[in-house]
Amino acid sequence: MDQLKRQAAARALDEVRDGMQLGLGTGSTAKHFVELLGERVAAGLKVIGVPTSEATRADAERCGVPLTTLDEIDHLDITVDGADEIDPALNLIKGGGGALLREKIVAAASDRMIVIADDTKWVPTLGRFPLPVEVIPFGLGATRRAIEKAFAECGVSGQMAVRKAKDGHVFVTDGGHWIVDAHLGRIVDPAGLAKALSAIPGVVEHGLFIDLASSAVLAGGEGIRVIERRKPKGDQE
Repeated sequence: MDQLKRQAAARALDEVRDGMQLGLGTGSTAKHFVELLGERVAAGLKVIGVPTSEATRADAERCGVPLTTLDEIDHLDITVDGADEIDPALNLIKGGGGALLREKIVAAASDRMIVIADDTKWVPTLGRFPLPVEVIPFGLGATRRAIEKAFAECGVSGQMAVRKAKDGHVFVTDGGHWIVDAHLGRIVDPAGLAKALSAIPGVVEHGLFIDLASSAVLAGGEGIRVIERRKPKGDQE
């Protein structure tokens, strides 16, 4: 599986050109991309990256990838990131690593988002992977009730649990927030649910990435598949 992730990362690296400004994703697959990018930088490639987590920042620094921030530059050419699930419309569930807020900010600031994954992440319908919802700790009970109401209005339901870290304490994101993981099973209208969750006070962000991914690079036993997101009819040339 790790080899498949590295193959997907290597294919995404083919899209990187000299002088590009890159968003650097978080997670096991994105880590491969950062390592391979570091090799290219050492060989003379000129790029600069914006990391989506403190973990990715440390990886990039270790691999010699120059870094900046979105305060210093006005856009990114490409973001390369992994995903926990990808559906045929290239909607995503992300946030298994806890970096969904920064990942979404960086993806939205990018001209293109390339998702890299092994082909087990490709699903017909999102929801098998628990949906992360990043929340402010204050008023958590009220926020959870509002989330449950949004789920009901969008035709989904399931158990919710505050994420715990490996040490048993509550997991805290890089932004100082908590994550509630919702085990929904099947999300029939991801765009509608994303809109409903975004409207809740106390919800900082959620793991539904709608209309952000430009393409997906999936590595499997039969090789690499590249899936491009279809443009809406009005946007087609």
